[in-house]
Amino acid sequence: MPTKELFGRYLEDFRVGEVIDHWPGRTITEADDVMFCMLTMNHHPLHSDAKYAEDTQFGQRIVAGPLVYSLVFGMTVPVVSGKAIANLATSEMRHSAPVFHGDTLYARTEVLSVRDSKSQPDRGIVTVKTEGINQKDEVVLEFQRAVMLPKRTPPVD
Repeated sequence: MPTKELFGRYLEDFRVGEVIDHWPGRTITEADDVMFCMLTMNHHPLHSDAKYAEDTQFGQRIVAGPLVYSLVFGMTVPVVSGKAIANLATSEMRHSAPVFHGDTLYARTEVLSVRDSKSQPDRGIVTVKTEGINQKDEVVLEFQRAVMLPKRTPPVD
């Protein structure tokens, strides 16, 4: 049976300035987008009505932003937050380019800071910046998040 030790990292495993390329990527299908929009009750015609979307600045339907975020976030979980005690905050989110049906997304994360918890010595907080990148190497999404992680070695009293 696989060990849970292989999923995620401890606080000490992160280094400020480290860049992590997450793999594999994920190609977003029309079915993914339609299902996500229906599950989340996002009925904006920009996601579901091809005729409506033809007359927009995009000229076609675009993938719902929360789906793009969810996929990129999910790609980072095995490395960034697989051992998370808590995801503390997400900030600085920016959708910088549209994502279309058939686009493939990848994720890249940079470690911005690593610090011990001020109140609990057995854990700490890592802050990262993640980019969602399409198959053309264009950044389509950026966000930062703070994750509380356990330390590999408990502190000695």
